[in-house]
Amino acid sequence: MKKSYTPSLYVALTHYPVINKNGDIITSAVTNLDLHDISRAAKTYGVRSFYVVTPLTDQKELVEKIVSHWIDGAGSRYNPKRREALELINIKETLDEVIDHIRSNGEDCPKIVVTCARNDYQHINYNDFREMLQSGKPYLLVFGTAWGLSEDFIAGADYVLEPITGNTGYNHLSVRSAAAIILDRLMGREYTH
Repeated sequence: MKKSYTPSLYVALTHYPVINKNGDIITSAVTNLDLHDISRAAKTYGVRSFYVVTPLTDQKELVEKIVSHWIDGAGSRYNPKRREALELINIKETLDEVIDHIRSNGEDCPKIVVTCARNDYQHINYNDFREMLQSGKPYLLVFGTAWGLSEDFIAGADYVLEPITGNTGYNHLSVRSAAAIILDRLMGREYTH
């Protein structure tokens, strides 16, 4: 019989520091679909909180407006299931603010696990990370927007998760697709057949 555990997984969608297709560090724009789809996947798989990280005031205001519509506005009455998912969203300026927020809720400092589509790093695989989550210790899984997280950001993480690979040479999933696949691999039911 397997030991029962409650994973303590948090997710952050980071809009800075990320890179563009030329490798320049930029701040990317928030995408409405990312908010909806990642929050729904996070709710489905039992993620504790979904952080949207951006230093831009206008982008934070946009996220607040979207979230407010679905939590307090007409959207909450129109689609209560969507409201449940978007209630997971917390808006922060930096990763340090995310970590402080997690710690303020009584958790230890989370280990940072970043995602990257490039296979340039020593990484942990999904099975190892899934086992690490069984400890109940907090982990923060960080997704980058645009063309991914900056090199310095990745270098500062505790772990880099192995990239998702298909059966072709094409490797440019949307972040919301990648988040859904990764959350299923980490938190989904294990099938034996």
